[in-house]
Amino acid sequence: MEQLEEKLCMSKQSCGPLTDTVVMVAPEQFGFNPETAQTNTFQSGPVGERDTPARLREAACSEFQRMVEILRSHQIRVLLLRGREDVVTPDAVFPNNWFSHHREDILVLYPMLAPSRRAERLPDRLLALLRSVSCSPQVIDLAPREQEGLFLEGTGSLVLDRVHKVVFAMESPRTSRRVLDEWCRRMGYTACFFRGYDQLSRPVYHTNVFMNIGDGFAVACPQAIADCAERATFESTLRDLGKELVPISPAQLHAFCGNMLHLRSRDGRRKIVLSQTALRAFTPKQLSQLERYGELVAIAVPTIERIGGGSVRCMLAEVFPPA
Repeated sequence: MEQLEEKLCMSKQSCGPLTDTVVMVAPEQFGFNPETAQTNTFQSGPVGERDTPARLREAACSEFQRMVEILRSHQIRVLLLRGREDVVTPDAVFPNNWFSHHREDILVLYPMLAPSRRAERLPDRLLALLRSVSCSPQVIDLAPREQEGLFLEGTGSLVLDRVHKVVFAMESPRTSRRVLDEWCRRMGYTACFFRGYDQLSRPVYHTNVFMNIGDGFAVACPQAIADCAERATFESTLRDLGKELVPISPAQLHAFCGNMLHLRSRDGRRKIVLSQTALRAFTPKQLSQLERYGELVAIAVPTIERIGGGSVRCMLAEVFPPA
């Protein structure tokens, strides 16, 4: 905690943690992935004749296209990254798991648990896309940690306070402490590491469905942290960072209320992007809290949520072009 307090004192300036630019990947090969379902309790398998592979892909692509249109109508710049054509990648719509970009123009590539997801990494295509918005990042490649059975799935595993350089990470099969510690050393962050469980005492697969960090607020489910000391440290860290906590219940966690992203439009207005599922699950009081920090932009992605087990934040990878 002393290290955290020291970092907070050194970081009173706010260069603006929000970006107006995101990368998205179309779900052209979308489908239920039984390999990832082993650790993702948010996924549901196809149901009956209505969930044929072709219909699921069509529905996911329609949801994706509508999301791109809505974001662009709110003056969020969306960079479309072309996915693989030669390999089936059913989860490619969630690119934030294999890379993260940082304001220092650093690009980090990540080790992923499911072998079927590792083919999603397309660093050459990504670097070309980033160059189109004047980014020429230094690359930190952590993907080889997969060979050691160690994983860290991007901003699924990592929820960042980019101003104070504090990272929240929840232990799971997809989030290894050893890789987290290496990431912190190389990126200059302090970690708040804890364990969280769903209503059936199963590890929550990604930190970014448990919580979100916005500029001035946090949405999280402290009830999911079983260890009292870990919960107290988690809550005190948020207080030290000056975040207003919007606590959610375990049921709201499973409605993707923690899976949102705070962005700014190109004309400087603040936006909180979340799913229609999450919007319906929040209480009026919680919505009133959130609306103090930006306009709520709710997008319907029910097929991607049900079959893929992720929501709108998982579909967005932030990019920080030079000012």
